[in-house]
Amino acid sequence: MDMLKKYKVGLFLCLLAGMAFFAGCKKGNPNNLPSVSPKDFEGKIEGFDSSGQVASDHLVAYWGFNSSQAESKSGVAPTSSLNASLVDNGVTGKALQLDSGYVYYASQLPAFKDSLPSFTVSEWVQIQNNGSTPTMTFSIAAPGQFWPDFAFLLETGQKPASDTDNLVVHPSYADVNGGRQDNLNAGWLASYKSPTIPPGKWTHLVVTFDHASSIFQIWADGVKIGAPDYQNRGTGVFKLIVPNEVVIGGWYNNIPGKELTTDTWTVPMKGKIDEIRVYNEALGAADIIALYKLGRAGQ
Repeated sequence: MDMLKKYKVGLFLCLLAGMAFFAGCKKGNPNNLPSVSPKDFEGKIEGFDSSGQVASDHLVAYWGFNSSQAESKSGVAPTSSLNASLVDNGVTGKALQLDSGYVYYASQLPAFKDSLPSFTVSEWVQIQNNGSTPTMTFSIAAPGQFWPDFAFLLETGQKPASDTDNLVVHPSYADVNGGRQDNLNAGWLASYKSPTIPPGKWTHLVVTFDHASSIFQIWADGVKIGAPDYQNRGTGVFKLIVPNEVVIGGWYNNIPGKELTTDTWTVPMKGKIDEIRVYNEALGAADIIALYKLGRAGQ
């Protein structure tokens, strides 16, 4: 074979190799997506630097309790409070400590002025069972009604104070038909799961409601714990009465002049609460797990 033929054969083989290389690249990246560098994720948790970055476009209300008891996005301050103080060693910075106390917001928060077809409420608590009374950690209350439009209820009275392995989480909401819808981590079902609550532990609790699917669900420490049997609420669409009020750690009955019943089991919260976030959508698993991991890391 003369030199010219050898050159042509070599050039042809190089062209074939090049075509195979580019074909392989196209097959491995058919949509021509931009490359991602591992360095872009260094120091991040689930792709985030802080909890505030998670679903930030849908965050409508936030209590961080680092410098005040005001709701941060609106600046609305409490109308009254009882046995409530800001203390160190929160999830991030300070936290709200309630010694059989509550914080009450009578002013209408802008975030709750319109209906929330779908929603997520995320909070961190340090709580213990007491064997006698439930604990209302956060509620959006309708004036003059005993049960709030949304109730983040913990059944701390169902287990003795010595039980640090089980916490019954039992949120509920008012529906458009005048009834109430709920879910819980039901101990009588095979699906039962619960976070542990040893003294001093921060526990992450999340409640979501998705209007499109009518799914009402509960998460604890990054794990779905709500009973699958009770999660589908059918036509039980959430109803938010306006004007409304917010109570953290207490019941409407606890507020002087607002007593609606003579029930003695509606006692204020004893424990700590921090990083309350309300979103106007039902967060997915990735975001909920990210909030848990970020909070656990103090971010």
